[in-house]
Amino acid sequence: MAEDIVLPIPNLNLSQHYFTLSTSSLSRLHETARKGLLEGIKAEQMAPYYRIVTSTSALPLDQTLLDSMEKANKEELEKLDERLSEAEKIEGETEISDALRARANYFTRIGDKDRALEAQKLALEKTPGLGSRIDIVLTLVRIGFFFGDDQLITLNLTKAEELIEEGGDWDRRNRLKVYQGLHLLSIRQFKPGGELFIDALSTFTATELLSYNDFVALTVVANTLTLNRPDLKKKIISAPEVIGVLPELPILADLTKNLYECHYDKFFLALATVEQTYLRPSRLLSPHTRYYVREMRILAYTQLLESYRSLTLESLAAAFGVSVEFVDSELSRFIASGRLHCTIDKVHGIVETNRPSVKNAQYETVIRQGDILLNAVQRLSKVLY
Repeated sequence: MAEDIVLPIPNLNLSQHYFTLSTSSLSRLHETARKGLLEGIKAEQMAPYYRIVTSTSALPLDQTLLDSMEKANKEELEKLDERLSEAEKIEGETEISDALRARANYFTRIGDKDRALEAQKLALEKTPGLGSRIDIVLTLVRIGFFFGDDQLITLNLTKAEELIEEGGDWDRRNRLKVYQGLHLLSIRQFKPGGELFIDALSTFTATELLSYNDFVALTVVANTLTLNRPDLKKKIISAPEVIGVLPELPILADLTKNLYECHYDKFFLALATVEQTYLRPSRLLSPHTRYYVREMRILAYTQLLESYRSLTLESLAAAFGVSVEFVDSELSRFIASGRLHCTIDKVHGIVETNRPSVKNAQYETVIRQGDILLNAVQRLSKVLY
């Protein structure tokens, strides 16, 4: 089996379709998702996965279809077992490894999680080449993404990193960045995840994990939230890779452009559209939708308030294209939670900024870190004496 061929298995588009069908609020997308999921299952003869999705009523059970796929699975596995048996009898280590990997990949392709994990781990033990072993571990990561198994993802990302440190090639190092970045985004670590995606932007090859357009979209989503304005311009808005794809992603283009150019009313409209058409339908980002929208609003408010000592509630509401009541309520909530450094004078209808002094912040940091150090020294002295 050629080491440089990375099979797009399991098909992660199907897990997205399954998520869509399992989410009642996405009913407008159900017809397309149902068609895509059924076609994908038929194309890959995924009898085990078909059992899972029909058990939750995401798809209606077609017993005839299930029987035909199970028959096809059985016949293919008999061929793979026969090939493995012959390799063990008369061929060498490489041929045995190839046969084990072919068998493991078939279980992975048809969505049989338990047997796929067992077979991939066996193939990993019997495979001598470092590059091939890294590929097997990354396949285990993809199985984790497919079934939403965070523990499996974390364990094998660590293992892949260890293997790559032993001497992984340039391509696999770059692919690992995409895997790590995707996992970080899935657990709401937008800043480190976005940084990894930027690093991989010009060298992206991990199409077995997600398409290039989806990769660029996630790069834009993560970094629009976490980068300062100069870096947003340099690393996202002016990046050739992003420029080449953004015309196909006009919603995200509006989001970044209007935030950068301070068109806050258009930015709010773009953010609302992104929420409904990109964040909520995304299996990866859906759990973080409320967090992302809130943080983006805080970012926009902060960006505007940094330019003024004070401004009226009316002008602030007009800048964002919302009512005075809405902006008053939202600012009050963010001020109370310590996320915005300003006060509202309700009598005069004015918002006054009170940005904390940098020196005061540094002083507080030194005091806090000093207390931590003193406590550590005291604990150590008790142990020693």
